Amino acid sequence: MPDSLAPYLAPGQHIDFAHPLVAAKAAELAASADGEIDLARRCFEFVRDEIAHSWDYRRNPVTCKASDVLLHGTGYCYAKSHLLAALLRANGIPAGLCYQRLSVGDQGAPYCLHGLNAVYLKDFGWYRIDARGNKPGVAADFCPPREVLAFALQSANERNLPEVHAVPLAVVTDVLERYADVAEVHDNLPDIELPANC
Repeated sequence: MPDSLAPYLAPGQHIDFAHPLVAAKAAELAASADGEIDLARRCFEFVRDEIAHSWDYRRNPVTCKASDVLLHGTGYCYAKSHLLAALLRANGIPAGLCYQRLSVGDQGAPYCLHGLNAVYLKDFGWYRIDARGNKPGVAADFCPPREVLAFALQSANERNLPEVHAVPLAVVTDVLERYADVAEVHDNLPDIELPANC
């Protein structure tokens, strides 16, 4: 595996895959997996389907670290992406964090970041996946090499941000760690300014 992927296999403050709960769940998901693709799919489907999206379910507490997401069974998209990265990395599959900039409403301002993942698969390279949780109008899936993300871009100021980050953006973790209630997070969703030439 290339050395450049090492940061995408490392534990971190928010991707704490050495935590006993995360390590146990990662081992459980790996136990009956048939190879890398199947294991990555199992991790993705677990986080997508078994961890409640905090705002969809209006469910507290606000979580950020992978272990807390797993412990409480809930998280915003960003927190769910931290758990998915942790489960993949615990199983030796490089995983990073990606972001889209989307309209909070149907179109136009205000905008916010949406958190998802990229996983490095030997047969396909980096492949983006979105485990935020399906609902009417949202149907993300794991179908490499075809991406099936939760949200398509709908306006000129929305963006698929191209970077694959080894650690979460501070603007994201700051919000998740500052507010104690999911409604407060919803009222203060993280965003970034786009460069003027974008």
